[in-house]
Amino acid sequence: MLGRKDKVFFITYLTFITAVSLIILHFDIKLPETGIVLFLMDLVIELIRETSYVGIFILMVLESALIPIPSEIIMPFSGFLCYLGTLSLPLVIFVGSLANLVGSLIAYWIGIRYGKEFVIRYGKYILLHEHHLEFAEKLFNDYGEIIILASRMMPAVRTVISLPAGVGKMNLKKFVIYTFIGSIPWNFALTYTGFLLGENWFTIFEIFRKIDLIIIIALAVLLIWFIKKK
Repeated sequence: MLGRKDKVFFITYLTFITAVSLIILHFDIKLPETGIVLFLMDLVIELIRETSYVGIFILMVLESALIPIPSEIIMPFSGFLCYLGTLSLPLVIFVGSLANLVGSLIAYWIGIRYGKEFVIRYGKYILLHEHHLEFAEKLFNDYGEIIILASRMMPAVRTVISLPAGVGKMNLKKFVIYTFIGSIPWNFALTYTGFLLGENWFTIFEIFRKIDLIIIIALAVLLIWFIKKK
C-alpha cells in the first residue's frame, strides 16, 4: 500500500495541479502550448468520427486493458455525436460497456497468466505502478468480488481492479457479470454528459488547450516519480 509520505505527495500534487489549472483558466493566462494533448484528443475523435461504433469499441477495449486512453474523452464525444443524431445513445453505451468487458477480460487474463510480475516489469511504461495494484488488491481482499462491480465507477481503479481479480482467480462468470453491469452507469454518465453539452462540447478543446503544458508537466512528474519509486 501507499505509505504516508506517498499519500501526502499525491494529495499535495493533485491539489497543486488543480489549483494552478483553475487559476490559469480563471485569469485566462497564456502559456506555451505543446500540442500533445490536443493531438491525442484529435486522434481519439478522428477515429470515432471515421469508424463510428468500431472506433468506440477499440478505444474502450484499450482503456480497460491498461492502456492510458481516457474514457472521459471517448464517451463524452460519442455523446456529442448522439446529440447530432449521428450515433444512437443506447447503442453507444452498450458498445462502450461491452468493450470495457473485453478489455477487462484481457487484464484478467494477464493477472492469471503473469500475476504481479507484469505490473512490476512493464507497468511503468503505461503509468501503472505496483502501488496501484497493491491498492486494488487491498480493495479486492477487503470487500471481496463485489468490489469488481462497485469499482467500475472509480477512476483509475476501475481498470486496474481486473488484474487482482485475475491473480485471485475470481470466478469468471461473476467477473463477466459484475464488470459489464458495473460499466453501464459510468458509460451512461459520460455519454449523457456529452449529449447534454451538445454544441458546447467544443469548449472542452479550449480548456485542454489552455492547460496543455500543465497536463504534460504533470504527467512527466508522475512518470519520473513512478520510475524512482521502482
